[in-house]
Amino acid sequence: MKMVGRRGFTTALAGSLAWPLQAQAKDSALPVPASLPEVAGLAAARGEPLVLLVTLPGCPYCELVRRNYLLPARQESGLQAWQLNVTDSRTPLAGFDGKPTTAAAWTKAAKATFTPTVLFLGPQGQALAEPLVGAAIPDFYGAYLDERLVLARRAVVALR
Repeated sequence: MKMVGRRGFTTALAGSLAWPLQAQAKDSALPVPASLPEVAGLAAARGEPLVLLVTLPGCPYCELVRRNYLLPARQESGLQAWQLNVTDSRTPLAGFDGKPTTAAAWTKAAKATFTPTVLFLGPQGQALAEPLVGAAIPDFYGAYLDERLVLARRAVVALR
């Protein structure tokens, strides 16, 4: 039997602890849009804002927001919630201007690089409510999210 050094043990332990988190993240992932105008149009047609979660792989706060708030709202009420990974510079994304971009480039241009950030957008990508940045106060997060959704929904109705 081969002895594993301290570094090998630490690496193995970290990998075994990270595996369940990676599996959970895949289970609770929101869809990733290929076209922002397309998903914003779908949301507007339903009288809803486009809700974008700006996320980072491995971010426990992002997972909390996704799993406890956005994913249940998407499943239960059809909230048009999607996610963009701030580090994804490979997957093509159609921006609101019709030009090809990536999630990393779009979130940087939108100045939404802190994770988690929830954006509430209209059909042309306009902000309908103030972004919800961070998740430091979980006791009040649901109320903050609901407040912004109310404002964003009113703005969508006003656009019609």
